[in-house]
Amino acid sequence: MSLNSREFWTVFHGMLVGAVFLLAFAGGLATLWGLRAKSLTGEEIDRRLRHLRWGTCIMAFMCWATVISGTWIVYPWYRAKSPDSPRSQLLADSEKAAWHTFGMEWKEHVSWLSPFLITAAAFLVSAYGRELARQDTLRRTVLALYGLAFFSAAIGGLLGAFINKVAPIA
Repeated sequence: MSLNSREFWTVFHGMLVGAVFLLAFAGGLATLWGLRAKSLTGEEIDRRLRHLRWGTCIMAFMCWATVISGTWIVYPWYRAKSPDSPRSQLLADSEKAAWHTFGMEWKEHVSWLSPFLITAAAFLVSAYGRELARQDTLRRTVLALYGLAFFSAAIGGLLGAFINKVAPIA
């Protein structure tokens, strides 16, 4: 199996860095959810925080890599000024135009929230550490940032997969 450069970058953007971010969410969510001082020893809290710090930083890096590769590598191919570009194909067919008007608008704008939200979560995890286990409001704030980052990225990834199926970049 061989991939041309466009296929490689599309796979890199969606299946490698994007999917790693989305899959890592489950581990971070479970760790954050169970991070309660009442039910854990100090040693267990420290172990979970170490995993959480690494995990959120890696998630933030992967999320930034996803939106940057999508915006500056894959997206220009989609938006090329030729009649056979994926954008032109979608807009030329009234039944498929919604894939562009809704799907790509989400990917172009709303998906950019994800790296900011997960970076904020990583900052809070690193800055507050053990306080996350003691303060429910702080932990819930990080959980909300996690959830919103995941939601934004998951919808963007799903729309990207569908758009690439309807009008492939390759």
